[in-house]
Amino acid sequence: MMRGNRYRATRLARAVRASILGDSSVIENLYTLGVRGWSPTMEVSSASELACEFEFNGEAFTDVAVDVTLLDVNAPQACVEWQATAVHSGPIDAGEGIVLAPTGRRVTLRGITVADFDEDRICSFRQYWDELALLIELGLVREAWDERR
Repeated sequence: MMRGNRYRATRLARAVRASILGDSSVIENLYTLGVRGWSPTMEVSSASELACEFEFNGEAFTDVAVDVTLLDVNAPQACVEWQATAVHSGPIDAGEGIVLAPTGRRVTLRGITVADFDEDRICSFRQYWDELALLIELGLVREAWDERR
């Protein structure tokens, strides 16, 4: 039975919080086995791949706070806007042998997640955020206008 938008958006909000906090225990309950997903830093085509992504870099950030706003969407979809703040307190494995050392900085990441549902479970999602803004906050990339001075 397909439920209303508020129900779907609440489930999506729970999924977003879990992804930011690295809690893969919710995947079986919230996602289909063949879930497909995309964000600026990953792409998955199954629940098991998603579980690995949830746990990846789980120790890089501490003192994490997540605020999620439910948005009104029709059809078998849901959309939430979110903001996460955290302290960069552990190394980030950026892949290909690149490890980013902890900066100790408190950072804020704002984004939006759109999901399609199959019954009560998320079958696909798209997550959008400004990855460059995060790298600037971490001090890993200087803002372009700073470099022109």
